[in-house]
Amino acid sequence: MFGFRFVKFQPSEYVMKVKNGRVQREGVGLSFYYYEPTTSVVVLPVSSVDVPFMFEEITADYQTVTVQGQLSYRIMDYSKITQSLNYTYNLRKNQYMSDDPGKLDQRVITIAKVLTKKYLEQLPLREAIQSSERLASSMKREVTQHEELEKLGVELMNLSILAILPNKETMRALEAQAREEILRQADEALYVRRNASIEQERRVKENELNTEIAVETKRQQIRETQLQAERSVKQKQNEMEQEQLQFNTAMEERKQQLIELTIANQNAEADAKAYEISAVMNSLQHVQPNVLQAMANMGMNSDKLIALAFQELAENAGKIGQLNISPDLLQGLMTPAEGRGKGGAAR
Repeated sequence: MFGFRFVKFQPSEYVMKVKNGRVQREGVGLSFYYYEPTTSVVVLPVSSVDVPFMFEEITADYQTVTVQGQLSYRIMDYSKITQSLNYTYNLRKNQYMSDDPGKLDQRVITIAKVLTKKYLEQLPLREAIQSSERLASSMKREVTQHEELEKLGVELMNLSILAILPNKETMRALEAQAREEILRQADEALYVRRNASIEQERRVKENELNTEIAVETKRQQIRETQLQAERSVKQKQNEMEQEQLQFNTAMEERKQQLIELTIANQNAEADAKAYEISAVMNSLQHVQPNVLQAMANMGMNSDKLIALAFQELAENAGKIGQLNISPDLLQGLMTPAEGRGKGGAAR
């Protein structure tokens, strides 16, 4: 009525009531009466604003990548931003009187795009598509310190990079190359596994051969020990045989010495007997044979004497004309001497 109106704002809106170029009242979620012909109202958002973005950039190796992300900001200094942008609100139409509020999002995105371009120009494609976390940290730090945001009185709350993607052809090429690299690594892994298996088998064979060598060495040592023992036994036997041989040799030498002494003694005895016989013969050389015969017959048995008598008769048979021997004489001669002695004694 008569141009006076009542208005009420939400708690998420910061309101400035301006009259005649001066701020009469400001705050969050105000409600007041105003005179429409002379009053202007400035409305700014209190809550943070989320702005998604997506733009293409060029990497250091001249490859196009698409950067997708989102940033959040809020207005901290309402006086500064009203000096740069028009946030005057048309209460009758419930809309801003200019398109400046929509330009704030674009200004913030432009700052982010400039910094992203500066960052990606220094990286090759492979490194760029894997640097989303580093890019987000770098952009957040530099956007926060950017001079234009400070002049606008805007604070960056968060910035995240969702993806950095190359175009489809490049992606296929990278996938093919990565696939080949994976296959190559798989082949290398198979090769390494086979080599490891061969190496393990070689070690097993070496262990088996070492075991066989150790067994053969132990057998050789055992055989050498046995041969050494046999050698020691043989040496002992040889020593015993040598001692026996020396003993036998000594005994034979002693026997030989004994035989030589025996022969020498027998020769000496023979020489003595020969000398004795020679002496006897020399002493009997001039004795008459009859005397020697008589001396030889001394102490001889009667049978032998009779035999000698008959021998003489036989030798002198040419000189004897006739010899008569009675049976009694023959019987007496044939009777043993003992019988004759007994018979004679009986008579």
